[in-house]
Amino acid sequence: MTVLPRTAARTARERNVRAAWLIGLGIVLLILPRLIYPVLALDILAWGLFAVAFDLLFGFSGLLSFGHAAFWGTSAYVTAFLLGHGQSVPVAMLGGTGAALLIAVPVAFLSVRSVGIYFSMITLAFAQMLSFLALQWTDVTGGENGLQGFARPGFLGLDFSDSVTRYYFALAVFAVGFYIAYRTIRSPFGQALQAVRDNEQRAQSIGYNPNRFKFTAFLISATLAGLAGSLYTFGHGVVSLEVVNWRTSGEVVMMTLLGGTTTLFGPVIGAGLVLLLRDVLTTANLPVGIVTGLVFVLVVLFFRRGVVGTVQGWLRRR
Repeated sequence: MTVLPRTAARTARERNVRAAWLIGLGIVLLILPRLIYPVLALDILAWGLFAVAFDLLFGFSGLLSFGHAAFWGTSAYVTAFLLGHGQSVPVAMLGGTGAALLIAVPVAFLSVRSVGIYFSMITLAFAQMLSFLALQWTDVTGGENGLQGFARPGFLGLDFSDSVTRYYFALAVFAVGFYIAYRTIRSPFGQALQAVRDNEQRAQSIGYNPNRFKFTAFLISATLAGLAGSLYTFGHGVVSLEVVNWRTSGEVVMMTLLGGTTTLFGPVIGAGLVLLLRDVLTTANLPVGIVTGLVFVLVVLFFRRGVVGTVQGWLRRR
């Protein structure tokens, strides 16, 4: 009988664990609208993809962005604007995602040259600029009233007036975005990106250009955040200033840390936990901010690697 080397056996076990997480997550997402409100389920998809996009930059690149709401919100507004002018849902989503990518180019170019808190502050400054623009450019964004009342025309025989149909269409879009993130991390580019994160000087000494890798990762992350923002608009049928508010950037940080960074699955689970907790607290008429904050503090204290990261560590020790 052939005995696998210890490293090969460990790699096989980790691959099996990833497959189990993927299958489990897929099953839950398939039946989710049967368990909770379809609108809330679609919210979990949108925020989950947003958190995955953030984790691609934070967990795998080591760059903490406080301004990811800029890409989420830009896409949300552009998607709503295009839908309001008679475009189909896929075209509006592509337009919103492309707008997020376009906005990300100058932000990434200027910010990746900085490190630590300076990088975070630059991204926050750009996000605040876009928030101010959204407030003042009332002809396009609606200002404080936002954009609402736009149609979501059917596509390929799908009736988007039905919330369950909207959910499963969004699930297909989510799957595409998640696959892009997964393949990015598992590709040679993703391995090199993590090498840059772990030791930038050593990566540079063997021929990698750290700024180029960071720049590319930033653009991919912003694009996926834009795709998530278009899903949010598609699910709600309304866009407000909240999508570009700094609190939105803070919420996606909390979701990612709660679920577990560098896991890809963790941010989705973290988003689901936060949104479900918020829904329960709102229904029970309890203070959402206080309770959510306490839960976050407890997770940070006792589950340092997040829910998924802690479970994976426990399984490895077993």
